[in-house]
Amino acid sequence: MKKPVFIAVLTLIIESIFTFLISWKLSIRFIEIMFFTGLFCSVCLAWFTSNGSTISRFIDAQNSARTGIVQEREEFRFRNGPAFKASLLYLFVGLIFFILLITDIIAPVK
Repeated sequence: MKKPVFIAVLTLIIESIFTFLISWKLSIRFIEIMFFTGLFCSVCLAWFTSNGSTISRFIDAQNSARTGIVQEREEFRFRNGPAFKASLLYLFVGLIFFILLITDIIAPVK
């Protein structure tokens, strides 16, 4: 199996386990929380895989103020890797299930 495919499958497995544990702990259905877990994981992956964001510039400015050494600024670069794409896929599948739950196409638990 190629490395990007392995990373994407591993991301989907980890997100599914994370969703299952939350749904089990809160006693709700898996598909009810799938969208929110996918959203959280997508935001976290986008946050931690990008370079040159505002937090990075703030930390560079703090270090420059403390040391007196001016650091070179990084351009903002978003890395759209296989883990992020898999997390977006999980998010959109969860969104579809969430819409079906809200419109009562999937019946609520009685």
